[in-house]
Amino acid sequence: MSRLILYRLGYGLLTLFVVSLVVFLATQALPGDAARAILGRDATAERVALLRDQLNLDDPLAVQYGKWLAGLFTLDLGDSFANARPVSEYLGPRVTASFVLMGLAALIATPVSLLIGAYSALRRDRAADHATSAVSLVLAALPEFAVGILLILLLSTGWLHLLPPVFAGSAGAVLADPAQLILPVLTLVLAVSPPIIRMMRASMIEVLESEYVQQARLKGLPERVVVWRHAAPNAIGPVAQVIAVQLGWLAGGVVAIEFLFAFPGIGLALMDAITTRDIPVIQAVTLLIAVVYIVVNLLADVVGLAANPKVRVSAR
Repeated sequence: MSRLILYRLGYGLLTLFVVSLVVFLATQALPGDAARAILGRDATAERVALLRDQLNLDDPLAVQYGKWLAGLFTLDLGDSFANARPVSEYLGPRVTASFVLMGLAALIATPVSLLIGAYSALRRDRAADHATSAVSLVLAALPEFAVGILLILLLSTGWLHLLPPVFAGSAGAVLADPAQLILPVLTLVLAVSPPIIRMMRASMIEVLESEYVQQARLKGLPERVVVWRHAAPNAIGPVAQVIAVQLGWLAGGVVAIEFLFAFPGIGLALMDAITTRDIPVIQAVTLLIAVVYIVVNLLADVVGLAANPKVRVSAR
């Protein structure tokens, strides 16, 4: 088990290195001149050349990448081109705000999806099962921003006006008005839940038809004990990977949701950085999203192996 975790961790670090290289080259390939974008169209050639020299934009790509990579190991992400502040200082409150948003969505979506999927399996081919399958299929087919727009139209405009359509607070006070968090959190929950529900339903049906569950029933155990002590724990193992993919998607999917609801997190910061061609911020946010995705998948591997003895044995 420990060897396998170290093996996956090594692959994760290798993946992170490749991602850092791709991110750096992609930001260098962005059209336009970063110095010109910062100073504006009216800047003179001398001012642009001076700023390019200050930002080391004229250094060879290998030298720029080496300096950036060395900064990552010392947690020095450089200075924001557009804000003239250290990137870590600029992104700190926004990272916290995004983690609050993603954490709330994950804490709600994961248990609710597992329970709905298990209930749908227990009511297989009944009205509740058909309704759950239909709703989850429709939600899975809709992009997350479309779900968010529909929620705004339903709950924030027209005759309801139940919730604020956009976030009006600052990055350091996202919990000051919980009502402003409901729409973005609900949008993320509806976006990540359908695959988990459908996978939990399929896994639960397979486990309920297994021989050891049938044997437990023949022993006279109460159905509640059979379902929640014998069936559900073994059904969660295969679902762990789907949960990891969906929670990893939160780190990237939150960009569109934050932009839609004007939420002051890393997603909105990334969109602003792309507009102003703020390369250090773009690199930092993109790499952070990759780190979250890799860590979530590593945790899912551990959970999947711990929950499924057959997988743990075969993976040795």
